[in-house]
Amino acid sequence: ELPHWVSVTIGQDGFDMSTARPEGYQPPATRDAVLALFDANTAAARAALAGLGDGEIMAPWSLFQGKQTLFTMPKAAVLRTFVFNHMVHHRGQLSVYLRMHDVPLPSMYGPSADEAI
Repeated sequence: ELPHWVSVTIGQDGFDMSTARPEGYQPPATRDAVLALFDANTAAARAALAGLGDGEIMAPWSLFQGKQTLFTMPKAAVLRTFVFNHMVHHRGQLSVYLRMHDVPLPSMYGPSADEAI
């Protein structure tokens, strides 16, 4: 679901964490459902980024917890620090998890130890 945050950041002026999960929310239950959600969120993120101007990307964005403002910063900073860095962090966690379960890893930044050079 992380790519969804690109659309949320660009399409809204902020987000209230107290309403983060609507009542009755159910995460995807199958691998195919997870992949379909990821693909849909990635396509929406790319569309949200396409043609974005300086004024839009530098507009302020706030994170709330109910009536309390947790922070406000430009959307560009939110995307870089809280969205993209978060995705990289979780990709690292996933690669460690897969490695622990002897799942061969594909290349990320050049050949991996599981690929012939």
